[in-house]
This record gives sequence, structure tokens and C-alpha cells, in this order.
Amino acid sequence: MASFKSWVKAARLRTLPLALASIAMGGFVASTQKTFNLQAVLMAGLTTLLLQILSNFANDYGDFSKGTDDENRLGPKRTVQSGEITAPEMKIAMFTFSMLALISGLIMLFYFVQLPVIETILFIVLGIAAIAAAIKYTTGKNPYGYAGLGDFFVFLFFGLVAVTGTFYLATQSWSWTVLLPAIAMGLLSTGVLNLNNIRDFTNDKLKGKRTLAVKLGVDGAIYYHTMLISLPFVALIIYNLILQANWPAYLVLLLLPLFVIDLIKIRKLKNTAALDPFLKKLALKTLLFTLIYGIGIQF
Repeated sequence: MASFKSWVKAARLRTLPLALASIAMGGFVASTQKTFNLQAVLMAGLTTLLLQILSNFANDYGDFSKGTDDENRLGPKRTVQSGEITAPEMKIAMFTFSMLALISGLIMLFYFVQLPVIETILFIVLGIAAIAAAIKYTTGKNPYGYAGLGDFFVFLFFGLVAVTGTFYLATQSWSWTVLLPAIAMGLLSTGVLNLNNIRDFTNDKLKGKRTLAVKLGVDGAIYYHTMLISLPFVALIIYNLILQANWPAYLVLLLLPLFVIDLIKIRKLKNTAALDPFLKKLALKTLLFTLIYGIGIQF
């Protein structure tokens, strides 16, 4: 039986701040409304954490079953690959976290939000779709991560769905302007995936995992990464202008040099294996981006 330490390793705790960042952004934007429901945001955060762990377990299992994870992989050694967790154990864990995420989402909808029937059904469908997306990234006969669609689904679920969904659950209201912070978070989240895929470029290409980075090539993926990191600041500036936000909402721009410094360092790297520390840095900076902006818009 796998040890607790192995399960913690498989959960990949360093990815969790990124998952929470999108929910936090939706919560911060929602908190400016009179109908704000903090409990809905907290439950959305719990559900998202469970989904992220599910995704990490599924990725661990999927890349092993496809033969992608081997001694040539540059990132941290996966638990199924190393034998720390058996494939049957991981499948049980994936089922368990699928159920936990579903239960958490249902509790949120029926006890903390209580939307009209049609909207409740819509969110249940979105929740099931999120569970399916977490599992199908690298598992099954036609995993979308192997077809270069991972970026799209990360942008969709970590950005558009997470931010706008949290906003709606917390306020039971809607504004198209919320798409702008949602786009910002989707792009930054996709940036983390893109760095991961650039790091794994050689092995993924060899194993037939056609990520967008593999399709673009390393140089093209780095140019793409520059766009993913730059446009979120543009999106928030436009959002501030539309809302006529006060100057504290622009303090997030002070973080831009920190992101640019990492972009410059990434461009100078000669070995994609050296990208691994930048994944954690980008995830944490994305959370910091959210916190500073979220606090700023309260004034």
C-alpha cells in the first residue's frame, strides 16, 4: 500500500495555489457587489482543490499508461512511474476524488447557494464536465492533452468557468465585464501549462504527445508564453477603465517587472530542463497577482 508521503507527492501541492488563484479572483470581483456570498466562494475553492488533485492523479496515471513517463522525463518523477503507487491504487484514488469533488459541488449548490432549478442543473453539468476534463487530459483512448488541446481546456476551466462561475455563485448576478479578469486568469494558468510542456518538449515529441508546445516548437512556444504573460495585465487595465476603478486597482502593474524578469531568463535558457523552477514561481506569482488586484479593487 502506498505511503501517505507518496500520496502527497502525487497530489503535487505546488499546483494548488494556481487552482485557488482563479477562484480567489472571482471571489474578489464578487465581493464588490452587495449580494456577496463568502460561503459560496469558500465551497467553490474546496471543490476546485479536489478537482486539481484529481487532475494531478489522472495525469500521473495517464502519462504512465501511455508510456510517456519514463527515465527521459525532465520533471519530478511521477509516483505511478516510480512504483510508489500502483496503477490500480491510482484508479481508486481518481474515482474517490471524482466523487468528493461532485459531493462538494452539490453541497455548495444545495446548501450554500440555492439557485433556481435550471441554473442548478447547468452548474451540475459544468461540474461533471470539469471532472471529465480533469480525467481525460491524459487518460482514455483519445486524451485531449495528447492532441494539443490542453491549453484550451485550461483557459476554459481555470479562467472563464472558474472566475465567472465563482462570481455568479457568490452574487447570483452576471456582468459581461467579468470576462476580462476571467481571461486574465485563464491566460496565466495556461502559461503554467505551457512552461510545463516546453520543459517536456523533447520527451513529449518522442512519445507522440502533441502538445501545443510540440506543435509550435520551443521558440514558438516561448513567444506564445510571452503573450500569455503580457495580455492579463492588458485585460485588467481595460476592466479597470470600464469600472472606473480607483488607483489601488492599478497597483497590480507593479508586478509586471517581476513577470518580465522571468520571461527574459526563460528566453536565455539553453536547456529546457532548467524551466522546472519557473513553474512554481509562475504559479505563486499568479496567486500574488490575484491577491494584490483583489485587495486593490476593494478601495
